[in-house]
Amino acid sequence: MAGQLEGKVAAVTGAASGIGLASTEAMLAAGARVVLVDRDEQALATLRARLGEAAIPLALDLLDPAACAGLLPRILGAAGRLDILHANAGTYVGGDLVDADSAAIDRMLNLNVNVVMKNVHDVLPHMIAQRSGDIIVTSSLAAHYPTPWEPVYASSKWAINCFVQTTRRQVFKHGIRVGAISPGPVVTALLADWPAEKLEEARASGSLLEPAEVAEVVMFMLTRPRGMTIRDVVMMPTNFDL
Repeated sequence: MAGQLEGKVAAVTGAASGIGLASTEAMLAAGARVVLVDRDEQALATLRARLGEAAIPLALDLLDPAACAGLLPRILGAAGRLDILHANAGTYVGGDLVDADSAAIDRMLNLNVNVVMKNVHDVLPHMIAQRSGDIIVTSSLAAHYPTPWEPVYASSKWAINCFVQTTRRQVFKHGIRVGAISPGPVVTALLADWPAEKLEEARASGSLLEPAEVAEVVMFMLTRPRGMTIRDVVMMPTNFDL
């Protein structure tokens, strides 16, 4: 895929690890400059040293309303333009609803839903003005299947899936493509909240995805001819249903 994104500028939220990092690495390999948005400043510095000058670190706490509102100006200040937004940052709350912590629910809904909506809202005027852009949101298989052990998380992804599809229908006339990736369980830090026995079972059965596999789908979406939008991709390990 070398050169397929040459001259493009992308921004990836939650870029310091997991799917965000894999997406960043794939876009860099395709020739893009990528703004890595994450609150972990030290991790970003380490990644800049490893990934090179095309990787532009942007330390930002998206849960801080003022910082979140400054996302686009800071991207433009660092890179001059924005062609691709991968709204990937998110968190996880699983288990029985009765056991969930209310503050954790608030934080998750803010990051998984409100922040995504605000980030997309804020970049749209720039993309509308340039008559092109790609927006990809990391959703989840949970947006399509009412997983019984994650009612809060699944609800956040159902909400954002609706947001992605309705926004897509509003902005395609401006040359902007909007789509979602909906992976099943991926080997990331989010799985730390899974019940230990469920995680061990998933590992043993081969029913987990790797971040790089998700990034390959992101690149597939981004490199389609402009007349084609990949609306949403549901991807899961072949052994998921075992």
